[in-house]
Amino acid sequence: MDGQTHTIDGRWDMILAFPPCTHLAVSGARHFEKKRKDGRQRDGLRFFCQFLNADCERIAVENPVNIISGEYVRKWFLDIAEEFGLPIKPTQTIQPYQFGHPTKKTTCLWLKGLPPLRPTNEVEPELVTHHKRDGGVATFGKGVGTCIDIDGTHIGWNDPRTAVIRSKTFSGVAHAMAEQWG
Repeated sequence: MDGQTHTIDGRWDMILAFPPCTHLAVSGARHFEKKRKDGRQRDGLRFFCQFLNADCERIAVENPVNIISGEYVRKWFLDIAEEFGLPIKPTQTIQPYQFGHPTKKTTCLWLKGLPPLRPTNEVEPELVTHHKRDGGVATFGKGVGTCIDIDGTHIGWNDPRTAVIRSKTFSGVAHAMAEQWG
């Protein structure tokens, strides 16, 4: 900060929210039953929805493909779906390769009072080849189905570093948000 005391009088000018996706992302569907039972998914939904419904004219909520936009939320959390008007499809879906990073990572944006982000530096995503247990080969974009550490080494989904690395917002995306919405 700038060393000055700042206060908020009234409403926020803008909210850019990056709520945790741990209990909402469809990539973790195999854990949903346990998360429903112990309340983590319900808490994650409520937290996410508080951003969507905040008293603010300009809001962007970032998350991967998740249960907010599908019928799952109506099936298992009808009370929350009715309270917050779910499901809500994302306003925009972006990829890091549209903002200068040669990586695929489908990222959804739920926008209120903000225009969709314009790509700033489209590059080709790098492809990664994965040899499957059954002898087959899968080719996909770096960042999908794999995680690459800062030193370029591939790490597995069960590595504790994976969640932290995959949750990072790419600097090109953050710069576009600042330039286009700031």
